[in-house]
Amino acid sequence: MKLKFTKMHGAGNDFVVLDGYTQPVNLTPAQVRALADRHFGVGADQLLLVEKPTVDGVDFRYRIFNCDGGEVEHCGNGARCFVKFVRDSGLTDQRSVRVQVQKGTITLTMQENGEVLVDMGSPVFEPERVPFATKGLEGRREGADTLWPLDVNGTTRWISVVSMGNPHAVQVVDDVEAFPVLVEGPVIERHARFPQRVNAGFMQIVGRSEIRLRVYERGAGETLACGTGACAAVAAGIRRGLLDAPVLVHTHGGTLTISWDSNKASEPLLMAGPATTVFQGEIELAD
Repeated sequence: MKLKFTKMHGAGNDFVVLDGYTQPVNLTPAQVRALADRHFGVGADQLLLVEKPTVDGVDFRYRIFNCDGGEVEHCGNGARCFVKFVRDSGLTDQRSVRVQVQKGTITLTMQENGEVLVDMGSPVFEPERVPFATKGLEGRREGADTLWPLDVNGTTRWISVVSMGNPHAVQVVDDVEAFPVLVEGPVIERHARFPQRVNAGFMQIVGRSEIRLRVYERGAGETLACGTGACAAVAAGIRRGLLDAPVLVHTHGGTLTISWDSNKASEPLLMAGPATTVFQGEIELAD
């Protein structure tokens, strides 16, 4: 099977983007893994699929598949690439589009400066909705947030649990570059208290409006940037009284700007950042 694709990235978080809007695209998990393979395929953290919506009132359906072949709920950096792709491909000429994701809808807006503003929706902090199993645990309050103890290789780490449509565990560390992200990240990702696994975020506070962040993503490993992870970290930091919006989030792949009015419970987080097309091509995939 021959498949046309576009390679894109948002702050170094890279994607293979496919047009399933003008033609049906049905890939197996094995085919997704083949496309994402950095040695034998195109190479990507995630595969993004543009489709016709299955609900009213939106322009497109946005589906995300991790490089391990599994479908996931949301990807913020991918959302920025999504709107650039549909505009560049001639699927729309609108600057702002509403798209269907696995758990609701989001609004994506191409700004005059070339960056994309994404309405990421409201964060969810109730553990059972993340989901995170709290049975037998005693949390501690910090500001408006509750921190939960998590046993990681025999050490207790205090984490915030947040859903941005996908699950996140966020902890504050002194030096994000020195912290053993590649050791603790996979342990947290597959921790038994997260029944759907989790994205593990490691946040260093630089100032009240600036952080450094590394994220070990569920099903993808550490990526150069994670949009939902940036939002989860900022939301947790604001709730804990450590941060004031807007917040600059420095990742290995670039800087994102996250805004949020935490005084309004249903207020969405807004993320602004770049979206870049790298190249287009065609690949032969085994059936």
